[in-house]
Amino acid sequence: MSIEGLLISAVGGQRGVAAADRLCRACVNLLAVDAAAISLVFDGVSTGTLGSSSELARQYDELQFTVGEGPCLESVSTRAPVLVFDLAADIGTGRWPGYGPALLAYGIVGVFAMPVLVAGEYVGALDLFRTRTASLEGQDLSGALVAAELAEMPLLDLLTDNLEKSVADPSTAAWAELNQIARAEVNQATGMLVAQLDVGPAEALVRLRAHAYATNRSATEVARDILERRLRLAPD
Repeated sequence: MSIEGLLISAVGGQRGVAAADRLCRACVNLLAVDAAAISLVFDGVSTGTLGSSSELARQYDELQFTVGEGPCLESVSTRAPVLVFDLAADIGTGRWPGYGPALLAYGIVGVFAMPVLVAGEYVGALDLFRTRTASLEGQDLSGALVAAELAEMPLLDLLTDNLEKSVADPSTAAWAELNQIARAEVNQATGMLVAQLDVGPAEALVRLRAHAYATNRSATEVARDILERRLRLAPD
């Protein structure tokens, strides 16, 4: 069976986040990569992780949200694949001054992003990560492009299912899965910081992300500490 057929088979019978996770794991099993994640992007910001091959892959993806840069955002803005097989060599270009060194600290030396298109809109990217320096080419590249096309379906499933449930029963918690993907905890914590620090939402989010980056933690972890009153950021 071809790589395309194997990728399609990997997500067969699954929907939503489960299908996205299986697609990412299939990328790791079938392509020459070590981790995979599907990022969602809205208005130039990494807004959530639709699927991932592992918890580490999810951390690599969320790091793009924390530092506000990375292959997913670049792929969506340029509407084209981003292929960086040697992050160490790329650092000198000033491309991702925060994201590049952070990924290298994780042992990731190559990163590749394929844009995900839904209904004519670029809504995210399939991010692939490598622990060895090598270009993505041949069947690996063509398979990555196919996987990015397949990533459209889990998101459409999720949107359709939640819309149908909410219409049928307005009191349902149908949007819970989407809220989880969209980092609802970060949004809630940002709201708390607006009140605590007497700043606007944009500055509050910057403060949260800056603290996460400075302490080498994810924005979601910092948000949980803020929401559970384990962390209080000091005013400037």
